[in-house]
Amino acid sequence: MAAIVLDAVGKRFRKIVLRAGYTTLKSSLTQLFAARAAPVEHVQALQDVSLSVDRGETVGIVGRNGSGKSTLIRIIAGIYPPDSGRVAIEGRVSALIELGAGFHPEFSGRENIYINGIILGFTKREIRRRFDDIVDFAGLARFIDSPVRTYSVGMYMRLGFSVAVHVDPDILLVDEVFAVGDEDFVQKCLAKMEEFRRRGKTIVLAGHDLALLERWCDSAVLLDGGRVTARGHPADVIAAYRGSLAAAPIGC
Repeated sequence: MAAIVLDAVGKRFRKIVLRAGYTTLKSSLTQLFAARAAPVEHVQALQDVSLSVDRGETVGIVGRNGSGKSTLIRIIAGIYPPDSGRVAIEGRVSALIELGAGFHPEFSGRENIYINGIILGFTKREIRRRFDDIVDFAGLARFIDSPVRTYSVGMYMRLGFSVAVHVDPDILLVDEVFAVGDEDFVQKCLAKMEEFRRRGKTIVLAGHDLALLERWCDSAVLLDGGRVTARGHPADVIAAYRGSLAAAPIGC
């Protein structure tokens, strides 16, 4: 049975284009106030994307920067609504999509754990039961009452991943975050995801660590220009991705 179904999903974003040629302070201020009247272009982030992910499947999303990977993850997470098509999700979703996403920088780690848990539908009592496990896994006991704006990027990653996995989701979404983690914690995260796989959880990983995706995923999807151009065994999809990079290098 499918945990995630996307049917002909499309998403575009508005891009305001300001005309060049302003050289004085007065003309720059005029440009600022005239922004609403400026020409508007649209960037098509996803185009006619159809995709099904079975329960218990681990799927990798690959593609060059700007291919639509992060937009796809955010649509599955419910952060972005699609402009066209249909999205169906079965089960509780937890997402680690961006360092610091969902955290209020002026609140402490403790407060942010409660805020994120409540957003995901937990009661304070349920969060309290999980709180010590979240902090212990992240290894942030000394800093848990400090504002998260004082955290390093690695600490953000530790807290974000720990919250994401300890709310016990049915579907875990991870978007390119392991690159900033220290090796010990990354291995700890991978061990946790292996536990999820054994328990039949659905996992979607997006990123550029091709060796990790090939080793971990049951299947992979290649996005190019917001479209799905390949789907299948990770080794085959990664080979197709590498072939597309060789045929059209970045900047060409």
